[in-house]
Amino acid sequence: MNATCVSTTLGLAPWNNSTIIQNDMPGKEHPMSTAFYLNLPVKDLAVSRSFYGALGFAFDERFADENMDAVVISDTLSVLLLVEPYFATFTTKQVADAGTSAQALFAIGMESRERVDELLDRALTAGGQPAGEDRDLDFLYGRGFTDPDGHQWDIIHVPAAG
Repeated sequence: MNATCVSTTLGLAPWNNSTIIQNDMPGKEHPMSTAFYLNLPVKDLAVSRSFYGALGFAFDERFADENMDAVVISDTLSVLLLVEPYFATFTTKQVADAGTSAQALFAIGMESRERVDELLDRALTAGGQPAGEDRDLDFLYGRGFTDPDGHQWDIIHVPAAG
């Protein structure tokens, strides 16, 4: 099935050949939603915007105000940077301090080892800190950094099989 899935929220480019099979309807395929929004609490929105801009990412200004900004990672993934008090309005849980605790680890796949190294160099130049051990395995090359708020990111390249 060649299903074309479009995120109507951001008007993103279609992602072809994407389907999801729902468990309640065996054998029935449905187009898969392709937009993913990762919400991250940040202490200083201007510092975070400067950091992610220095990595070369664009911003979706439709989301920009004094409480949030949207970093466009790809045509299907955006990271919403929310100042901590605003982030707290979306949950009844305590907002974790990413500088002292790990709630999640995030990974971005790149098309080459060189792009992994390039993005890490940009992150470190922009004020990020190295994180974790570099990995150079047969099936994966990866390096990591933390952003100004302590969120840990891995940058990986997985060569094509064969």
